[in-house]
Amino acid sequence: MARILVVLLNWRTADMTLRAAQAARKAMRGLDAELVIVDNDSCDGSEESLRKATADWPETRVIQSGHNGGFGAGNNVGIRAGMSNGTRPDYLYILNSDAFPAPDAIRHLAEHLDANPETGFAGSYIHGEAGEPHMTAFRFPSAWSELEGAARFGPISRLLRQKAVPLGLPEATCRVDWLAGASMMMRQSVLDEIGLFDEGFFLYFEETDLCLRASRAGHQTHYVRDSVVMHIGSVSTGMGRWPRIPGFWLDSRWRYFAGNHGRPYAALATLAHVTGGLLWRLRRVVQRKPRLDPPHFLRDLILHDLKALVRPLPGSPRADQPADRATIEARVE
Repeated sequence: MARILVVLLNWRTADMTLRAAQAARKAMRGLDAELVIVDNDSCDGSEESLRKATADWPETRVIQSGHNGGFGAGNNVGIRAGMSNGTRPDYLYILNSDAFPAPDAIRHLAEHLDANPETGFAGSYIHGEAGEPHMTAFRFPSAWSELEGAARFGPISRLLRQKAVPLGLPEATCRVDWLAGASMMMRQSVLDEIGLFDEGFFLYFEETDLCLRASRAGHQTHYVRDSVVMHIGSVSTGMGRWPRIPGFWLDSRWRYFAGNHGRPYAALATLAHVTGGLLWRLRRVVQRKPRLDPPHFLRDLILHDLKALVRPLPGSPRADQPADRATIEARVE
């Protein structure tokens, strides 16, 4: 039986994280699995609450990251921690603090990886609190997808339907380019080969980048329909309430395109987005359509990427090396 390490990242959502942890523990029953809860330097009492609530939970640890480096960096802390006996798992399962796996959700992902050695990553079917399906299966972003997504224009979308990032809602298990990181299982051997999450991404695009690196190394990503997870969404990030596009989103978008395709291509992707965005804004005026982007989005995108053309990529290099285990153990105490 494969050994599984479940990594659950908390940032100032202790009560929600405990609910997710309880759901994960139910889904771990009958599996050779352990749970690591990483408090991502919440500094709000979350760590203490989590330690107290889980003190008598078997196969469960609470780890302090010591620094809020974002989603990828926080998950890397849990991944590097490994199993409690000092060994490494066969599979890593990352779960959002606002995501609640069904009792068989983790088992379905592990069985899929067992049966499909070409698969490096596997993710779940995700739905909301009312049962509504969430879009979680995607194509890799491109300059064409930037044009299509920004224009929001039927003829363009039909012409570029094979370039659009959202894949729709797959009805069965299938191969995809990348998956949302709310519920994803990964082979340790693949991470050993390609490295962990790139910690230069604070939030957004980190799982897209990871799946692209896996694909380039010959490993597939699969959407597993039988693995079901309920996801509230954006509880800790507040994405639905943004009054303005945050700088970390713009940094992550640029890092993805420039880091994986080069600065000229990143500039082309931005030009494509601006072209589509201007078309959409013209249609908004003529057809009196509602605003869909945060205020000043297009201006913020242009100014950010013009500056990004002449400065180094932000953040640290990809996290390829495991941390000193003594450091990890010190954070547990």
